[in-house]
Amino acid sequence: MVKWQIFRNFIGENQLVMNKIKPLDLVSSTDADALNHTAKVSNKIETKRSIFEELRAFASSVPDFRRLDKGNLQHRLDDIIMLMILGRVAGHIGRAQIIEFGSHNLNKFLKLGMLKNGVPSEATLCRVENGINDMDMADRMRHFAETFLERLLDGCRIMEIICVDGKAERGTVQENGRSPDIVSAYSFNTGITLATEACQEKSNEIKAVPILLDKIDIAGKIITADAISMQKDIVDKIREKGGDFLIELKANQRALRYGVEDRIEGHSPIYSYTEGPELAHGRIETRTYRVYDGLDIIADKEKWGGNMTIIEYESLTVKKSTGAMSSEKRLYVSSIPADKPMLGAIVRNHWSIESMHWGLDFNLEQDKIKRKFPKAARNLDTIQRIVYSVFSIWKGLRKKHSDKKKGVAEIIRHVSMSFTRLIRFLSQK
Repeated sequence: MVKWQIFRNFIGENQLVMNKIKPLDLVSSTDADALNHTAKVSNKIETKRSIFEELRAFASSVPDFRRLDKGNLQHRLDDIIMLMILGRVAGHIGRAQIIEFGSHNLNKFLKLGMLKNGVPSEATLCRVENGINDMDMADRMRHFAETFLERLLDGCRIMEIICVDGKAERGTVQENGRSPDIVSAYSFNTGITLATEACQEKSNEIKAVPILLDKIDIAGKIITADAISMQKDIVDKIREKGGDFLIELKANQRALRYGVEDRIEGHSPIYSYTEGPELAHGRIETRTYRVYDGLDIIADKEKWGGNMTIIEYESLTVKKSTGAMSSEKRLYVSSIPADKPMLGAIVRNHWSIESMHWGLDFNLEQDKIKRKFPKAARNLDTIQRIVYSVFSIWKGLRKKHSDKKKGVAEIIRHVSMSFTRLIRFLSQK
């Protein structure tokens, strides 16, 4: 039983302390001071609950879609959600694997006060995925992210960068033959998905991004996005909410793109710098960034709310095995003043959301999982993004530098060895 002491509820522990305190009308000033101190300590503890406790709070906050007044409901909704989360954290992806995981560790679930009526069936998991309101689930994920965001950003010396990008749910195909898209806001500084917004067609991503930005606080933060977000409404939204932006410039804004290309050759950059050569993934890459003031380069500044900075990115790649060379150029526009150093680093930081999307597919097999309905696909996406955020939260809360550098696959291998390791992992505060 000793190994299960880490799972004791904080409220129960705090209640033991409070029961020893006399009523206020019977205490001296010294006792009153002690009570005040105890309250402060209690509040401090409550504000720093473990990852496991916050996951329980998230699961309990999801509205139950079932008719609670009728029928024989054997399983609590929060228990089912926790089973799906814990199973995936431990590397069990499909419904059958999750059920097997729950059955194998049923006694341990019972000790945690969960799954009192046994493990739900695969049909039950399917009904839950299809029944939960996907917007409610995504909204509760946003609150879960906010719980840890401030803690992880504490002491961060750089401005927070929020990356915005869409991802197709390729395991689901709609009647129009396309997979639903989910646009997400991802915190580069913490590795947490902050919020998501669903859209059914790729073109609707333009409409989804402003809605997504309304869900999060972007004041004083930098928003990075790919070319599809280079729209007047989106740029205006970012400026109105007090944020800055860095967005790739492509042919979807033909006048702006080709106008910049024509005029940039006649101007000298305010500054430029080169990174590399660096060896990674069998390639030797050299990156050069040139930063320009768009005052004389961008013709239609009024449309975009004022002057913008232009970043030209050029990469030279040599494949180590063959010696084959390739190069590419990209253009970015930003509201950040041109005299700010190392704007190219923000360009590279945006690629972190693409890395996270790759991780969802590689480590959690998101694209391989088939779901018939878009609602189920989005609910699955929300759970998987929470799981992926959990790994980043754990690394962010750890003090050992070696722990912070561990990859998701390595962590999954570690926690999957036993249920005890899994819970100890989630007990991080």
